[in-house]
Amino acid sequence: MNDKQQELKNNEDIERMRHSSSHVLAQAVLKMFPEAKFGIGPAIENGFYYDFELPRALKEEDLPVIEEEMKNIIKQDLPIVQKMRKREDFIEYLKLKKQDYKLDLLNEIPDKELSTYVTGDDEFIDLCRGPHVESTGKIGAVKVDRIAGAYWRGDEKNPMLQRIYGLAFGTQKELDDYLDLREKLEAVDHRKLGKELDLFSFHEESPASAFWHPKGLKILNTLISYWREVHEREGYVEVRTPVLLTKETWKRSGHLDNFKEKMYMCKTDDSKDMNYAVKPMNCDGGMLIYKTSQKSYKDLPLKMGEIGVVHRYESSGETHGLMRVREFTQDDAHIYCTKKQVKDEIRKLIKLFMDYYKTFHFEIHHIELSTRPENSIGSDENWELAERLMKEVLDDGGVIYKINEGDGAFYGPKIDFHLQDKMGRTWQCGTIQVDFAQPENFELEYIDEDGNKQRPIMLHRVVYGSIERFIGLMIENYGGIFPLWLAPEQIRIVPIADRHEKYANEIQTLLAKNGVSATIDIKSETMQARIRDAELQKIPYVVVVGDKEQENHTVSVRPHGESNTGMVDVEEFINNIIEEISQKKYEKK
Repeated sequence: MNDKQQELKNNEDIERMRHSSSHVLAQAVLKMFPEAKFGIGPAIENGFYYDFELPRALKEEDLPVIEEEMKNIIKQDLPIVQKMRKREDFIEYLKLKKQDYKLDLLNEIPDKELSTYVTGDDEFIDLCRGPHVESTGKIGAVKVDRIAGAYWRGDEKNPMLQRIYGLAFGTQKELDDYLDLREKLEAVDHRKLGKELDLFSFHEESPASAFWHPKGLKILNTLISYWREVHEREGYVEVRTPVLLTKETWKRSGHLDNFKEKMYMCKTDDSKDMNYAVKPMNCDGGMLIYKTSQKSYKDLPLKMGEIGVVHRYESSGETHGLMRVREFTQDDAHIYCTKKQVKDEIRKLIKLFMDYYKTFHFEIHHIELSTRPENSIGSDENWELAERLMKEVLDDGGVIYKINEGDGAFYGPKIDFHLQDKMGRTWQCGTIQVDFAQPENFELEYIDEDGNKQRPIMLHRVVYGSIERFIGLMIENYGGIFPLWLAPEQIRIVPIADRHEKYANEIQTLLAKNGVSATIDIKSETMQARIRDAELQKIPYVVVVGDKEQENHTVSVRPHGESNTGMVDVEEFINNIIEEISQKKYEKK
């Protein structure tokens, strides 16, 4: 068994254990509430949940009681056995038990024989396809975690059920490690820090879309400025395309057939039907720009970038702070090239991505090559060629990667870059996609060396992916303590007394002339209180000025999280700051 197969087997074993844990939870709840009605109980990341209709609202103090009963069931090592039952017999059983939600589920299961799982001596019976562990004793460490509300089938017209979430891991140590990590993550949750640092907010007037405050927008704009600096150096030109494109355009590209569930459709007053769509991607607009002039092989590769705002509908259950929003800024770029240029351009992109992520001190955890999905467009020949070219580049470069079968874009295979943060979590950010299909759909052309018309190959690629998501990732990775070059407020100047304000203004002016952002805190609080506020706002440097500093043309410097490092000549301090910003230094905390 190779590493990939072993990983899949391990994941299947964990999911089976977590699914079985949901049955044990339901059995424990049944003992506490014999009249409980059951909804569904799947395995989820890190654990499981089960939905119930209960005679009363659960309280926090109920959770330890349910957990203790779960552990008792696990300790008994009761067998979990699949039993096939005749449909009509099981319907009668469910009616007798008044299990209305299970009866509702049967409306979608036409089978004459139904799969059920029995725990122990008919102590708990559930409609379920499985699979499960052989007995409750095979379940590792569990914890009943929290309570939430959930509409039956996710429809607010249906009854509200009580959802109990639980955690399940193979060992108690793994569970304890997860709880410890979660506690650390809660302290650096980007939603919490975003509010505390006044970076962004969310509002029901535009659900799951970020409202950027001045300091947060400054971070976003700094990322965009750096992107532009790098891409101009790499020979990219930048374009901008409309947010609205006609329905026919998205039909032509295949998005309407393969991506419609994520798209926002709209109409004008002079049309009976939806005739426009808000762009979920930037590629269609870029191709229309390509077509405005005849291209020669001498013009290729043409590298066309766009910092474009796109919209994708995500259900409320899928959205999560900045990590998954409905409106986001995508650092898109499309490279139009010849077939001979594809491999060389992919090599350049891989190097660009690796260098780029080092700037932010992210490690590449792993790289995946995602292959043809079921809902693909384009010919078998082109898909095989695209996948082969990508594999050759990765193999020739000695790049270690995984194959992610069937998870490519509908128009082409892709190489995905998964970054690891300091908490050990992984995030998919950058992607490179090889696309033969869209140039065909949009009839893109170039004139080759012999004067013949040819189709270019199109490489789609993003480095950040969603800039909003990348900022959320950075907030949590840095714990809100941004490196100096990214910090929205780089320096806080604290004059000890009113008579030092003029000197503080002189320093602020000198810093501003050198492109450094500094503010002056003249609140009528003690110096210690103002320094403490700057620490809470995670400002990289606090500069204190008083009589001695003013007399000697110096500043007292206090880096974030450190004590006063002593007085430094103003020019020396500014030069040090400029160097730190230019080198994009970052000291991990």
